[in-house]
Amino acid sequence: MTAPQPEIHGPDEFQGFHEARHVLWCHEARTRVREQLDRTTFILDEGVTAVYVDNFSRADRVSLSAFDKSGRLVDSDTLYIDEPEQRLDVAPEFDHDFTGLAVPRGSELARVVAREDGWIIDMSALRNYDLLADRRAAQRAMFVAHLKDMMTNGQARGFLIDLGDADAA
Repeated sequence: MTAPQPEIHGPDEFQGFHEARHVLWCHEARTRVREQLDRTTFILDEGVTAVYVDNFSRADRVSLSAFDKSGRLVDSDTLYIDEPEQRLDVAPEFDHDFTGLAVPRGSELARVVAREDGWIIDMSALRNYDLLADRRAAQRAMFVAHLKDMMTNGQARGFLIDLGDADAA
């Protein structure tokens, strides 16, 4: 005799799936920002403190403006968008509002921030981003989110996770 399967109804039917999808989307956004900025010289230029992303003006390109520590415009670049998934949507982990990047009052950067027609990347946060560690963390979070659904519908009754040497994976 098998155990009865719980009935699942309502908007929480696949809550774990939705959580996992959100985790994946956020990871993809962070990865996309890093990969796209790697196509510029900004990532290697320690003099670049912030990059303004204008992805609203044109659908086929992203205009980037680089600013130094004093908030002065020092460089610009354009990234062309061939596919919608290349778009540089806001990644909160790199956004100046979330990282607490100091924006010098009265600077060119402050004027750009005030316009509110794009977003500002804190280059320190982006340079410190570890893609491999983020990928592993996203994989674990997605697994745990799916595990909730599996336990709810009876596909899993218990589990054992041995992280062992997590860096060797």
